[in-house]
Amino acid sequence: MPDDTADLFTPLELRDTTARNRVMVSPMCQYSCDGDGLATEWHHVHLGSRAVGGAGVVMAEATAVSPEGRITPHDLGIWSDAHGEALADTAAFVKAHGALAGIQLAHAGRKASTERPADGGGPVHDERGWTTVAPSTEPWPHDEDDGGPLPTERLDVEGIQGVVDDFRAAAERALDAGFQVAEVHGAHGYLLHEFCSPVTNDRDDDYGGGFTGRTRLVREVTRAVRDVWPDDRPVFVRLSATDWLGEDAWTVDDTARLAPLLAEDGADLIDVSAGAIDPSQDVPDLGPHYQVPYAERVRESLREAGADCAVGAVGGITTPEGADELVRNDRADLAIMAREHIRDPYFTLTAAQELDALDRVDVPRQYYRGFPQ
Repeated sequence: MPDDTADLFTPLELRDTTARNRVMVSPMCQYSCDGDGLATEWHHVHLGSRAVGGAGVVMAEATAVSPEGRITPHDLGIWSDAHGEALADTAAFVKAHGALAGIQLAHAGRKASTERPADGGGPVHDERGWTTVAPSTEPWPHDEDDGGPLPTERLDVEGIQGVVDDFRAAAERALDAGFQVAEVHGAHGYLLHEFCSPVTNDRDDDYGGGFTGRTRLVREVTRAVRDVWPDDRPVFVRLSATDWLGEDAWTVDDTARLAPLLAEDGADLIDVSAGAIDPSQDVPDLGPHYQVPYAERVRESLREAGADCAVGAVGGITTPEGADELVRNDRADLAIMAREHIRDPYFTLTAAQELDALDRVDVPRQYYRGFPQ
């Protein structure tokens, strides 16, 4: 339940599950699988070290619900029992060190079948890839320097139902693996966002047209995950609040309209990001907290609707003071950070030290000398 008297180190209660503080490690693709989607020691150390570092929620990267839903061949997957089993030790380690173990369930849609360059740049299409699927046949607009676009198939209704079933089955495997939080990835130009946005959805059936049709799939997926997720554990949904492409695209108002509906479908927290539906987007100045106003707008809409649903803010959150301000000033319920957790896996412990709150965090005994209490 959202709490307007909280600060960064106040526990966050979602259903009967409690995060020890308001810091979440954002899902970050590691592109570190060996082509089979199975978790490796890298994933174990990457996620486990952030739990040791004190975060309240540690969210695993976008984890594909089907092989064709991977962004690249090197992404995590959870389309078989073996994939869930490969993640079980990591989920157990994260929980053993006090964090909630979360997993982001994803399908990349037309942005799938790419290759990650060795130099760490953005994914590009790979000639060894596969045919992608999407609401429409228009491919992701890579230019020839990026390998050119791959063919994209328009999902029929049977294929759409298959996607819903894949998300449901993936959630069941994640539960068996020991995860406590399931996040539906409905952002960043991937499949569920592609259905929501008029930029990528030109359908005229039940999954296209106006707002209701275009948002049908993300709502069906959210309900499917909620149906198999225990009543005492939360479901998150990540959304791109805006396409950054003007009023004829997906807008903040659309997101504010969708959020209460997702709460009705069983979402307990809306993770508010933005953009990535098309490379022609007009990205604003990427200053500190540049996406927080979107989270505030969504939070306002949820409150107006009387929805018992929290909001997470992400984007340009890099300092202990800034993260604390978001929660303390009732702008968001959860401060979600990616790059800062790359730079400092122990961000939460560092923040507690800087904010004179070490008595409110769990410092591992092995690290007492670094964070004296």
